[in-house]
This record gives sequence, C-alpha cells and structure tokens, in this order.
Amino acid sequence: MHLDYAIILAFLVIVLPLVGRWRVQRILGRPETSQTERLRLYASTIAFQWLLVALIAWRTGFHGMTTAELGLAATRPLRTVLVSLALVSLILLNQIVSLRLVGSRPEELHGKLAQVALRIFPQDNLERLVFFGVVATVAICEEFIYRGFVQGLLTGFFDSAVAGVLISAAFFSAAHLYQGRRGIIATCVVGVLFGSARAFTGSLIPAVAAHFVTDFVAGYMFPSKLRATMQAEAKQANE
Repeated sequence: MHLDYAIILAFLVIVLPLVGRWRVQRILGRPETSQTERLRLYASTIAFQWLLVALIAWRTGFHGMTTAELGLAATRPLRTVLVSLALVSLILLNQIVSLRLVGSRPEELHGKLAQVALRIFPQDNLERLVFFGVVATVAICEEFIYRGFVQGLLTGFFDSAVAGVLISAAFFSAAHLYQGRRGIIATCVVGVLFGSARAFTGSLIPAVAAHFVTDFVAGYMFPSKLRATMQAEAKQANE
C-alpha cells in the first residue's frame, strides 16, 4: 500500500474520531450554542470535508485509482436506480419510526445524542438554509471517502468485497465516536448496509441518496420533535 494512502487511513481512523469527540465535548460543556457558533460549525464542516475529498482525489488520481474502483462509474444504471429507491425507502421508514419513538424512553431525552442535536442542529431559517449545504456535503463527501476511497482501496488490497465493506464500515463508525457506544453501533450497521449497496451496484449513488435522507430527517425533523417531547414532559411534571 502506498505511504500516502496509509497516512490518510490512519488519519481517518485515529485523528478524525478524536478531534470529533473533542469538538462535541466542547459543545456539551457549554450551556448553549449561539447562532454564530452553529454557522461557524456548519461552514468549517463543509470546508473541511471538501478539502479532504480534494486531497483524496488528488492522491488517487496520482496513483491511477480508477473511477470504477472509487464507485464513480455508473456501470449498472438499472440496478443502481432500483437499489437507490429500495435503500432510500428503507432509511426513510427507519427515520419515521425513530421519530415516532422519540420520548418512548425518557432517559434518551437527556442523553448525549439528544443534547448534541439540541445544540448543533438548525433553529431558524438562516441556519436551516446553511445546514442544507452541510447535509449535501456530508452525504457526498463521506460516501466518497468511506464507500469510495476506503472501501475501494481495501477491497482491492484484500481482494475481497466483504473485507472492503466491513472495514470501511468500521472506519465510518469510528468517525462517529462522538455519538457514544450506541451511535457507533448504529453507524457501523448503516456502514455495512451502504457498503453492501455500493458493492452490489458498483456505484456510490444509492449510499449518497440514503445518507442525504438520513441527515435531512435527523437535522430538520428530530430537533423539533425532541423539543416538543421535552416540553410535554416538563409540563406533565409540573402538573
């Protein structure tokens, strides 16, 4: 394996998770976040992810990694469309069920994921507009990084599609270290699902579409549902 590839992989599985957890700990250490802080977080996330994608694209291009190896070639269009529709439908159904279950376990209302959501997800129209750029960026960039580069590279390195799917899922879940044990497990399962779709179709399109739907619902619908549930809980406690 090329040295620059090894450095990128080490950064993804070691440095990036630790930095992400540190940033979240800083956010949780504050009583609240301001609009300026959220907008800065959105802007830095967009800039960093596209910069990382540009770096990976530069090095993969230098070493001759093909578009097919990166999941960028639409070699099976019908299969890609059908898998995209099925995967998006599955993810959307899961998100709807998750929204309906908000508040079913009271301890989750005050857990880490809920507190992070309340601090970083958009709270007004300007933030929602900018956050849309975050959702699109994360869907495209993270799929290129993990299902494109990492999965494509390790599939070839181990000569095994299964190894590529599983290891890229592990990398993806490590990047979500800040979400705690439950978040790591959930993102690992999602990573296996997205990676399998990429392996089956040869394309990143199904995973990008499903990733977009996941973050869109989480960012735009979960916070309002969470706040409404917390307000109802507080009202009930005061009665």
